[in-house]
Amino acid sequence: MEKLKKNSIAKNITHLFYSTALSSVLNATALIVLANYLKSYDYGMFSVVLAFAMIMGYFTDAGLSTIVLREGSKKDMDLSILISSYVKMRMVLLVATFICGFVVIHISNSGNKELIQTAYYLIIPMVLGIALQSIGTTFFQMIEKMQYNGMIRIISSVCLVLTLTVGIHFSLKPLIITTLYGLSYFAGGVFGVYLVSRNVYIRFKGKFHKGLLQNLGSFTLGGLLFVMLPHIGPLVLEKTITLEEVALFAVAYRIPQALQQIPFIIAGAYYPVLFRAFNNNLLDDHLRYNITLIKIMTLVGMAMTIPFYYMSNVVIDLLFGDKWIHASFPLKILSLMLTLQAINIALADGLTTKGLQSLRTIVQSIAVISGFFLYLFLSRLFGVTGAAFAGVMIEGTALIGFWIYNPNRWIIAKKAIYPYLSFFIICLGGIEFFLDSHPFLAVVFNFLLLTLVLFIDKEFKNIIYEFIKVRGIGYKWKTKKSQGV
Repeated sequence: MEKLKKNSIAKNITHLFYSTALSSVLNATALIVLANYLKSYDYGMFSVVLAFAMIMGYFTDAGLSTIVLREGSKKDMDLSILISSYVKMRMVLLVATFICGFVVIHISNSGNKELIQTAYYLIIPMVLGIALQSIGTTFFQMIEKMQYNGMIRIISSVCLVLTLTVGIHFSLKPLIITTLYGLSYFAGGVFGVYLVSRNVYIRFKGKFHKGLLQNLGSFTLGGLLFVMLPHIGPLVLEKTITLEEVALFAVAYRIPQALQQIPFIIAGAYYPVLFRAFNNNLLDDHLRYNITLIKIMTLVGMAMTIPFYYMSNVVIDLLFGDKWIHASFPLKILSLMLTLQAINIALADGLTTKGLQSLRTIVQSIAVISGFFLYLFLSRLFGVTGAAFAGVMIEGTALIGFWIYNPNRWIIAKKAIYPYLSFFIICLGGIEFFLDSHPFLAVVFNFLLLTLVLFIDKEFKNIIYEFIKVRGIGYKWKTKKSQGV
């Protein structure tokens, strides 16, 4: 097979940025329209079922996508055999997921037939679509051609907006609207597999790549725990507060959850590069890339936190309307998650790409277990506000764990985590103290201070200088050494 030419990191980030930005806007628009169309009870039930769907969607992958990236970074890999093996394993996992998932749903919600019916209508098309989309996005991430990942995301999001618009225009029942939501994911999945089939031959008969089974258990558990973190909230809260209150939490949580895709843009571009550096024993390159990734991710997380922290009332009222205004304070609290999540993604990817997936899994296990109890106790004591604080505390716990287990923790702390977080905490607290009654000015002033970091940090100054000097409109953050040649 002819070797596919890879994009630069900068080019991949660009492709992922515009596609993720567009798809995120479309998805957010769809959820806003849906929240205004459905009653709070129906939206709360939808949020619970959606959490089940996302967790089941992960089970169709079970950590295989990360293993495919690892195997695909090795020299002389037959991509046809690798992807064919991947597809076959995904199909087996899909069937097993449907059987086990619906058994769990029936057992845990035996007294709520309406929720069970909603689960069937949403989960079957949505989970199948997630599985098919993941096949496409994993393949194009592996060959570092992220423009195709963008196309898959955009097609899925456009289908989501169109189907929901048609459904709401004709005043269809919530159950049918839920089905249309799932079918949009399926449409994106079919398109993704079609793109893959144009680039590599998928063979259902033939040799199986046994490398996919290496450390599968650790990757499966670690990936499951990572997927569960954003969804344990609605699943636990359903048992401790009313569905109307769950809906309030879901509205507040949906914004940072959607924006989490932005740091994943950068992480997705760096992931195969980090794997390649480590697999070619370029450990200094790996550490350098990881520190740069942490810095960029931290800045991106801070930039996302700022407007929602100071202007949560305005955002909720503008996007969802006055009837959801009680979700504004939980949103302010949950906005802090955006910074912590961004750092956690970079730290966790650093562990995985160095063959330390088991340590990542341990940290995620601790975060999920602590999260269950934090959501349980804080929501019972303080309702939706307690649940929001629980979400932030979970991410803080994970950050400490990922940092402790990193062999280069002191270098990383000195060069990235400590200076950046200290700067942000001081700015956030100080600006709120003086400009609490002027949220717009607080946002502007905090962004100005954040911009200074780009000129204070020596590495960022060099990147900006080279960006202007070498290419003017684009800088390739990729060296020949990282190519392994």
